[in-house]
Amino acid sequence: MEYNPSQNRYEQMVYKRCGNSGIKLPIISLGLWHNFGDVDVFENFRKIIWSAFDAGITHFDLANNYGPPYGSAEKNFGQILKKDFKGYRDELLISTKAGWDMWPGPYGEFGSRKYLLASLDQSLKRMQLDYVDIFYSHRPDFETPLEETMGALATAVQQGKALYVGISSYPAEMSDRAVKILKQMGVPCLIHQPNYSLLDRWIENGLLDVLDDNGVGCIVFSPLAQGLLTNRYLNGIPEDSRAHKSHGFLKESAITEALVEKLKKLNEIAQGRNQSLAQMSLAWLLKDPRITSVLVGASRVEQLNDNLQILNNLSFSNDELEAIEKILA
Repeated sequence: MEYNPSQNRYEQMVYKRCGNSGIKLPIISLGLWHNFGDVDVFENFRKIIWSAFDAGITHFDLANNYGPPYGSAEKNFGQILKKDFKGYRDELLISTKAGWDMWPGPYGEFGSRKYLLASLDQSLKRMQLDYVDIFYSHRPDFETPLEETMGALATAVQQGKALYVGISSYPAEMSDRAVKILKQMGVPCLIHQPNYSLLDRWIENGLLDVLDDNGVGCIVFSPLAQGLLTNRYLNGIPEDSRAHKSHGFLKESAITEALVEKLKKLNEIAQGRNQSLAQMSLAWLLKDPRITSVLVGASRVEQLNDNLQILNNLSFSNDELEAIEKILA
């Protein structure tokens, strides 16, 4: 089947400037953390990527270890780029990361120069690309000097293998230092990628202020808390849900009675807004002007399209915000 992108794709999406840069991101980006590995169905996730681009999603977020198995999401994405997106590379913003375990031995994870640059070369080969738009340090390394890790990111830009760099999951003080080191090297930090959701709000305690003060964008992952902030778990754990899978990070033990009670109350507010729990949860994140984009995952085209409906209702009343805070307190 041949793919022909929608002609009005850019009329459907809202784009937001990323920090103090020249880059604008769609407020909804597609993450390939789950559902794009060799354990998944190629034609299914191929159509998800088609639908994303048709809706104006230009940003596709990967990492070296996305799959499973590791590397397979990048490999599969590269095949889709080659099959379907010839001539569209300059309309896409593609990111990848290195930091988590990728191969055996002492040089296969964390933040050394050797690991980061070797991993980027492998990622480019899997995706059949000359460069990525953003290359991230995927997690902080408290044993490697920060200057070495940031120096490797700067080298990736200087070699033409990445246009921009970012950091992911770094705490506030370390983020501030990393941004300043990169600036001294002449390579600004474009973006930070932390986890953030209604159920996990750690970045509100300093990190968002650091990013705002330094003109760094913020794109958040796990905005639906691995699927908890959806209607999937309001009445038990479905057999085809993420929590029920043997691989992945969300475990059945995380879904407690107390949590389900909170989810049900949040769902009532969402229904009053004519939204699903997932839609309200995504819109709630974007109310903060410091959030550039939210990374959504999708296992079906319908799931992606459902998330895109937030574009119809992004505002909250004070009463709604107070009611949400009361439930989460």
